[in-house]
Amino acid sequence: MDAQTHWENIYGKKAPDAVSWYRPHLERSLDLIEHAAPARSACIIDVGGGESTLVDDLLARGYHNITVLDISQTAIDVTKKRLTSASENIRWLVG
Repeated sequence: MDAQTHWENIYGKKAPDAVSWYRPHLERSLDLIEHAAPARSACIIDVGGGESTLVDDLLARGYHNITVLDISQTAIDVTKKRLTSASENIRWLVG
């Protein structure tokens, strides 16, 4: 099984909060981002974003130049659906 098939299976079968790496908010990551990129227009890419809420929290803090990259189209689709109203501020990449 290749990596993409593996991750499609994970995200297709498990709820976002049912994976071992789930956290409701990524406070440490947010703190680091705000320290490294205080300008809300900074380009930010969430590599391996999956179904993470990092993008939600970045939007809530005023960031608007965000890219979410994940190997799983399923994960991207779930996050896109959750953020329908804000998706014009997000670039979505699968790869």
